[in-house]
Amino acid sequence: MSIDDLTTPQLAALVPELLLTGQLIDRSGMAHLISAFGRDGMAQVAIEEWMAASPVYTGRMRAALGIDGEGVVDMFKCLQLDIGAPPQFMDFRYRVDDENHGAFVLDHCGALLDVEPMGEDYVTAMCHTIEDPTFDATAIATNRRARIRPVHRPPRVPADRTPHCEWTVTIEPDRDELPLPEVTEPMLLRRAATVELSPIDPAAPDGLVDYRGPLVEDVNYTEWSGSALRRIVEEVMLQHQLLSLGFLDAVRRRTDDATADDIFDKQLVGIAGIASERIAAAVLDGRSDAAALAAVLNLNPVFGPRQYTGFHAVAVDDERVEVHIARDSDVLVDGGWLRLLDGGRLGALASAAFGVDPTWVVGEASHRSDETVIGIVRGEPQRESGEVAIVRFSAGPEFEFVDRGPSRAIPLTVV
Repeated sequence: MSIDDLTTPQLAALVPELLLTGQLIDRSGMAHLISAFGRDGMAQVAIEEWMAASPVYTGRMRAALGIDGEGVVDMFKCLQLDIGAPPQFMDFRYRVDDENHGAFVLDHCGALLDVEPMGEDYVTAMCHTIEDPTFDATAIATNRRARIRPVHRPPRVPADRTPHCEWTVTIEPDRDELPLPEVTEPMLLRRAATVELSPIDPAAPDGLVDYRGPLVEDVNYTEWSGSALRRIVEEVMLQHQLLSLGFLDAVRRRTDDATADDIFDKQLVGIAGIASERIAAAVLDGRSDAAALAAVLNLNPVFGPRQYTGFHAVAVDDERVEVHIARDSDVLVDGGWLRLLDGGRLGALASAAFGVDPTWVVGEASHRSDETVIGIVRGEPQRESGEVAIVRFSAGPEFEFVDRGPSRAIPLTVV
């Protein structure tokens, strides 16, 4: 099973799962950064990775879904489809005053609740040091004269203050344009920035095909067409890839290539396992047979989208799954996550297989002229990796989405 084989309800269930795993990439990587570079170094890597990736993937999502305006409504639509703001876990509530003015609060910030036990210094690093430049980097993908500024934000005073934070968004026509971040420019040259994904059928009769209508409070993916959902899934997978490339570039600026790859690999191992676990539960009802394992691997965002990664898993029989990675794939040219698998570092694949069932055991890689092939067979139960255990310190792996009903348009608020 691949993305093309999923039903529309399965695709609708998959989208928020992938948005959440995108947010959890940082839970997987940041602990290793703190160990290597300290809290301040971790914060600077986070800034650079998000500033490198978010203008690129936001621009892609705008183009894919027809979000072609330059106002606050268009910016908010993009945030609703951003791995930096997964629905409900990062519960953004929006207010629109006019085309150029609006605001949002976070009624629930899963990232904050993860970090608060670490102390105020870490909260300040996330909510001040990291947010200020990265919010603006996200905004400029819609309008370079946009600014996102805090009304209040953590550390929370009092300690149980809600909403967790509030921000205003303003666009002033006579304001200087923000420049494209320097770290974004190399990302625009990566193949991930321009890879072609599945087209959306503009005549699809089974639901929405774009986001040209009103801004809604909560995106209800069951209202979208299968064609549009397929493209959204692929774009969100690509957001994972772009963010990981931004992460790698930022780490390489601070250490040698071998150490950077070690940290990169640990990040990949951690998120691969959590992603498989959640996808298996949400889309395949927790099945763990060979066909289910192949499907989960094909849907795991660290290995997709296929157009970019050349990754494909297939169930050979009831006891064996084969993973194929095309040797000419764009991700290998870009130096992304799958470069590590192709080079024989198979921990992430083992972690992803464990997320489906502990008895799936990864064998050695076989290199052919046009592809790398890796077998996965039944064996003795394996132990969960320490990298996955680190991600479990977040509430994200156990987070449960709820049905908030049909989409409701956000009205204009006169202030």
